[in-house]
Amino acid sequence: MTGSPVSDWTTDYDVFDPDYVADPYPVWDDLRDACPIAHTERWGGSWLPTRYTDVSAIAHDVEHFSSREITVVPQPEDDTSAVGFAIPVPPIDSDPPMHTWARRLLLPWFSHRRVDEYEPVTRDLCNRLIDGFVDKGHADAAADYAQQIPARVIALTLGVPGDMADTFTGWVRDVLEFAHDENRRTAGRDAIALYLMEKMEERRSEPGDDLISVLLHTEVEGEPVADMHVLGTAALTLIAGVDTTWSGIGSAMWHLATHDEDRRRLLAEPELMPTAVEELLRAYSPVTMARIVADDVEVEGCPMKAGDRVLMNFPAANRDPEIFEDPDRVVLDRAVNLSVIHVACLSSKVPPLPNGGGRESFPARGRPEVDAAVDRVAVDLRELVGREVQSFERGDVRLELRDAARSDQGRGDPVDRLPHPGRPAGTRPGSAELLRPGSR
Repeated sequence: MTGSPVSDWTTDYDVFDPDYVADPYPVWDDLRDACPIAHTERWGGSWLPTRYTDVSAIAHDVEHFSSREITVVPQPEDDTSAVGFAIPVPPIDSDPPMHTWARRLLLPWFSHRRVDEYEPVTRDLCNRLIDGFVDKGHADAAADYAQQIPARVIALTLGVPGDMADTFTGWVRDVLEFAHDENRRTAGRDAIALYLMEKMEERRSEPGDDLISVLLHTEVEGEPVADMHVLGTAALTLIAGVDTTWSGIGSAMWHLATHDEDRRRLLAEPELMPTAVEELLRAYSPVTMARIVADDVEVEGCPMKAGDRVLMNFPAANRDPEIFEDPDRVVLDRAVNLSVIHVACLSSKVPPLPNGGGRESFPARGRPEVDAAVDRVAVDLRELVGREVQSFERGDVRLELRDAARSDQGRGDPVDRLPHPGRPAGTRPGSAELLRPGSR
């Protein structure tokens, strides 16, 4: 558990340590040199790889590392929820061969064609959100914008009302950000399960063209897809689609707010948007997940035992100086970007893909399952980058979007937070303060 200060990050790291949450990069830099794969007994015990090669190798080693438990914090074995059963989230909590067909069921929903269909709707949504607060001269970047987009787009996929965006976001935050709070996590999980089970019953008799309807009427090897699988896939689509995407949007907005030269360059060179989005996702990777050691194995001298938990530190891997030149700097036109990006959570069990210099990675671009999230972020940046974004120094940074013509108007009240890559996926409190009076 947490509580006492960390005295040695190589043997006693704490992913909930406030200083680590605020700024994990120095810790990762030190660990890569001193102990590339750290260990701790806190929070049930786990291993923490920090090098790109180790994270990539573990991600591809399906023989020794299982996805059966993906949470950063171990979940209690006894179920006290109203639902009365644990909800799977295929394909990310499954191993081959199940993972193969479970992933295949979802891929069409994140294909290039499907993403192209979403773009006009998403672009219109971005404009309407901005129109909703532009006359005020200020807005909460997280609650009024970043969190509103993915929930509404995912609602289209699931065929559920978009006006429940705030409710969906609240449930997702309970499940992920407060994973270490059993009561809150269970309440959020139950709410999602009960809601989706109700929608499943509706679609069973009155199917539409949404994901739930299609899965309910799909067969795999001559057998209908099990209800539990449909429920879990719908829950994953909601949870992962909302959390990782608004995290990516929020981090991109935070960067542009605190790096005026990059914001101005994107305005002057909009053709950089594709590489800029990839680079922002590399620098501010939105998720860390876990693997469970299936059989005893040694990784770079670390004796991992069956049942051990390994935290897949994608954010640290994407800042590895052995792979990325000047890794802590966002380079909008970075020519070679081999980042391990796990945005859409569908690429966790795929064959190695050669990508330059014999290295293996999950390419950010060109992968349909990742494009859905990447393109949404790109749309959001294109809509917002021309507006004045003001902020103060990082820490627990809050952002305020302010129309340049109305910068003398009131600052409003802080509502919510934008994400930060130091927070464990599914457990991070996010970040986004408004400008304080007199802070400029």
